[in-house]
Amino acid sequence: MRAGVGVLKAIQSNDLVWFGLILATLITFWFGESGLSDSARGVAVLVIFGLAYAKAAGVILQFMELKHAPWLWRLLLLGWLTVVVLGILLAWLIGDLRA
Repeated sequence: MRAGVGVLKAIQSNDLVWFGLILATLITFWFGESGLSDSARGVAVLVIFGLAYAKAAGVILQFMELKHAPWLWRLLLLGWLTVVVLGILLAWLIGDLRA
């Protein structure tokens, strides 16, 4: 057995989700600090809210342990998340179109 295989098996799914949360946070921070969000506003907003959705879904499924919960609980929480994110994006789009 190669040495790297044992290390990969030791990484738990919680660790991978946690790493994804940190990476997504760093990406959104970079978008805000780089000034890229000023020049490519629409793209930046979609990327940032897409990452926010992915982060929240990761927390709901992995850390709240709804990955193995009945489908109705997953549907309710992920549905709520979808409605909230789409509502915020719609409000942003309406405000952007009026400006």
